[in-house]
Amino acid sequence: MADDWKRQLDRIHAGLVRRDDPAAWVTEADAVDRSCRYPYVALRGPVFGLAARDSGAGTGWRLVESVTSGTPQEARDRLNSMLWFRAKDDTDDIGVRRDLLAAVAVLEREPVNELEALGVRYRVVRGDAFARGGEDGLEPPRPTDVEAADLPWDGHRQTPSPDPGFVLDPDRESGLMAGALTLALRDFSYPGALFAPDVVEDSRRAVADHPDVVLLPVGFGVAERTEGGWRPRGSLVPTPHEARCLLYGCLAETWPMVYELSESEQAEYARAAEEFKAAGRANEARVGRSLFRICRIERMVRSGPDGPEPPRPSDRDEHEPMKLHPTMDEDATLHYDD
Repeated sequence: MADDWKRQLDRIHAGLVRRDDPAAWVTEADAVDRSCRYPYVALRGPVFGLAARDSGAGTGWRLVESVTSGTPQEARDRLNSMLWFRAKDDTDDIGVRRDLLAAVAVLEREPVNELEALGVRYRVVRGDAFARGGEDGLEPPRPTDVEAADLPWDGHRQTPSPDPGFVLDPDRESGLMAGALTLALRDFSYPGALFAPDVVEDSRRAVADHPDVVLLPVGFGVAERTEGGWRPRGSLVPTPHEARCLLYGCLAETWPMVYELSESEQAEYARAAEEFKAAGRANEARVGRSLFRICRIERMVRSGPDGPEPPRPSDRDEHEPMKLHPTMDEDATLHYDD
C-alpha cells in the first residue's frame, strides 16, 4: 500500500512539473501551509446528491445535482422534481414523457437509491463533509480560494454550484496535497467513541466496499463556536463571499426573528452585522459571547467497483417519499384534483 501511495504521489508531482503552472505551485504552497496549521479533520456530517451514468461502454458517473442535501430523501425528492419538470417542459414525445413519469411514480412511493429512465442510470450518492481544524479552531478560506472582485451583500447574485457535471473519477488529476489527502482518507472511518455502533460499522464496511475517494469541489459555510466545539449554522455555498452574505443575513434578519430576540439583543445583532459587512472580506463576527466563523468545507465521496457509494443503512431520513407535484398525463395535462 505504501508503494502504491508513493507511485500515485510521484505521478501527481510529475504532472505539476510538466504543467509548469506558477499559480498551481502557489496553490500547493498555500495547501501545505494550511495542512500544517490545521492538521485535524472535523466531520461536518453526511451529505447527499445525485449522480448519473449513461448507458454504453466507457461512460462514467457524473454529478447531476449538488452533493449538499442533509438526508437521502432530500436527494430523492430533487430527482423526483428534476424528472417531473423534464417531462413537463423538455419533451413533446409521449413515449419519453411516459418513461419519465413512470420513474416519478416510483420515487413518489418508494425510497429507492437507484433507478433508470431513458437509458440513464441515476443514483443517490453519499458523501462526507468535513473541515480542517487547528489550535485556533476551524480553517477559514484560503488566500488562493477563488473570490469575485466585487459581489453585492444582498445575496441576489449567486454562483452556480460547481457540482453538476463533475466527473466522479478516482483517478482524476489533482494537486499534490489534494492527492495526498485523497490517499490518506481511503482508510478513514468514523471513530467509535463519538458515533452509534451501527454508524461506525457502516463506516468501516464502506472502507472495504468503496475504497477509493473522490474529493468534490470545495465549499464554504458558517460555524459557531460553542462550549462543545464548533457547529454548522446554515447551508454549504460555493464561495467565501456567499457564506459571508449568509452570515450577514442571519445576523441582521433571520436569527433575531426566529429566536424572538429582545429589542436590545436585536440592536446588538444589527451592530455586529454592519460591522462584519463594513470589514469587507472578514471571516469572523462576534455577538456577545458568540463567535461565528466563515469556514472552508471539503467533501469526499467514496467509490467502489460499481461506482459512487449510495446511502448507508444507518443514514436517517426525516420524511417518507411523497407526491410532490400535480398528476400529469402523457399529453402533459396537469390534474390538480388528483
